[in-house]
Amino acid sequence: MKFTADRYDVPIVTGYGPDWIAVDGERIDDSVLISSLGAREAWNCAAFEQLEAQHFETLQRFGVELVIFGSGLRQRFPHPQWLAGLYRERIGVETMDTRAACRTYNILAGEGRKVLLAALIERVAPPGSP
Repeated sequence: MKFTADRYDVPIVTGYGPDWIAVDGERIDDSVLISSLGAREAWNCAAFEQLEAQHFETLQRFGVELVIFGSGLRQRFPHPQWLAGLYRERIGVETMDTRAACRTYNILAGEGRKVLLAALIERVAPPGSP
């Protein structure tokens, strides 16, 4: 078996909590798109219920082979029709909660894969709030 060293000259998730992630040490409090090819931009969606087809259509332009969709605090799946454009372009999609998506992105990016993390970051209500 041949082993190769992980690459860490790509953006890496360095921490996360219920309503934030950190990329290369910088805390991010809003949904974000992070590519192992170096792109990082805001993803205009604050809750799973706000997602629409257009949120996934925009992911095709990143030139990746796989999208890791972090669906927020728990695993929830987007409507299959929303992913049709990605599948037509032969871009795979994996769905998991955002924390698991961060870990998976780090592993795949470290292996040199062309991967995009689409991290939905939802607000957590403070204890005792309605």
